[in-house]
Amino acid sequence: MDDRKKNLLILRILLVCGGFGFFISIFGVFMPWPAVAEQLEGLGAKELPADPMLNYWLRMQAGANTFVGLFFFAIAMNPKKYSVVLPFAWILLIGEGILLLIWGLSLRLSPLPFVVDSTFCLIIGVGILLASRLLQKEMLITDAGANE
Repeated sequence: MDDRKKNLLILRILLVCGGFGFFISIFGVFMPWPAVAEQLEGLGAKELPADPMLNYWLRMQAGANTFVGLFFFAIAMNPKKYSVVLPFAWILLIGEGILLLIWGLSLRLSPLPFVVDSTFCLIIGVGILLASRLLQKEMLITDAGANE
């Protein structure tokens, strides 16, 4: 396998990992509130009341994350075709990683889970940035993207 194909494979793997990192939220769309509250409490949240607004906000966020995951899966299927949106993918992940780190530290949360979430976003985001730049250099992906 030549370097171009290896770099493309690495990029696809990173995009799929990023996709799963967000798409996992689909469970939050469909799980009943008591099960969601139990999961969040297991991650360190205090006891969560059965508040309709908290329930709604959870579903809103879980739905948004699910669609972000689908966005990453779509790019992974054909990174060359969607090369013009690759910067959005790594910017989203790096930005989210920084945001989670800042808020986790400022809220003085226990390192788990925010360090894991932040590190995941930063590693996958930087990986997508580097892999996409390598492929652009190799002319496998160009700024023209879909015009090829």
